[in-house]
Amino acid sequence: MIRHLPAALLALTLSAGAVQAQAPTPSPGRGTVSAEEMEMQRMLQGGRIEGRVSIPDARAASLIQPQGREWREFHNRTLAWVGGVAVLGILGLLLAFFGVKGRIPIPGGASGRTMTRFSLLERANHWMVATCFIILGLTGLNLTFGRHLLLPLLGPEAFTAASLWGKVAHNYLAFPFTLGITVMLLLWAKDNLPERRDIDWLKLGGGFFGKGHPVAGRFNAGQKMVFWITVLGGGLVAASGYVLIFPFTVTDIAGMQLAHMVHGIIAVLMIAAMLAHIYIGSVGMEGAFDAMGSGQVDYNWAKEHHGLWVEEEVEKARQTVLPPGARAAGGD
Repeated sequence: MIRHLPAALLALTLSAGAVQAQAPTPSPGRGTVSAEEMEMQRMLQGGRIEGRVSIPDARAASLIQPQGREWREFHNRTLAWVGGVAVLGILGLLLAFFGVKGRIPIPGGASGRTMTRFSLLERANHWMVATCFIILGLTGLNLTFGRHLLLPLLGPEAFTAASLWGKVAHNYLAFPFTLGITVMLLLWAKDNLPERRDIDWLKLGGGFFGKGHPVAGRFNAGQKMVFWITVLGGGLVAASGYVLIFPFTVTDIAGMQLAHMVHGIIAVLMIAAMLAHIYIGSVGMEGAFDAMGSGQVDYNWAKEHHGLWVEEEVEKARQTVLPPGARAAGGD
């Protein structure tokens, strides 16, 4: 029959048959794994996959490495779980404590007399560190939870812009934050050294669960814990953050992945600890905010929470006011 067809139709028929014969085999349906994918999975099980590059940086030849999969698993799962449990857990505990205990009042009410608790330099440095920490914490949490919480609310364009500017703020505010915790260390380290009476303060729960308040100096055991968490934890977060800001300056890719893990874990634990600190210094205790607000605290509040420090300050004031002859007579 073919020889009776016109020449043009015969050529078209033969061409169509050739095209059909050369057509690619249909790809396997969803749920099936091709031979190439199975081979790739076998290679992944073996560890690193590398190629060849002509550029000077030989690290570009690494396509996949085991540490990269471990880092991805940490960022997508481990850090999210640790951060979520730590932050939401402490928020739940604080809400429960406030519901049971309420705001801790000043014993006997305010006296109307005040005394200086912190100087202008101390307060300014504290608020610089606090402001930087809040922005650093929010922008850091966005890297872990933003895609799940903010992206559906803001939409892709707004979320992208917010994340971009958040990254810029996160990188640049690391410098004043580091400066602030350094100044904080110089100002307050001597008053935050552990003492034997700190153990008694901890045994009594800081006076939050019973009547009366344990004896304390300028800083009690709880405040000392917050101080060292801020200085030591903040130092580790800053150091690991600088490794990430300046990649491959001091370490290789494995070191950067380790720095990211240290940075993320310590940061979320610090956020949880600072939430408790913010609670006590604001709505949790009457009179506490004045210490970092105006720098002046009520005498009754100071006597209840920092009695030894009040005695020291009163003695300093007495020695300053009294003339030398009167101080000598008083000493006899």
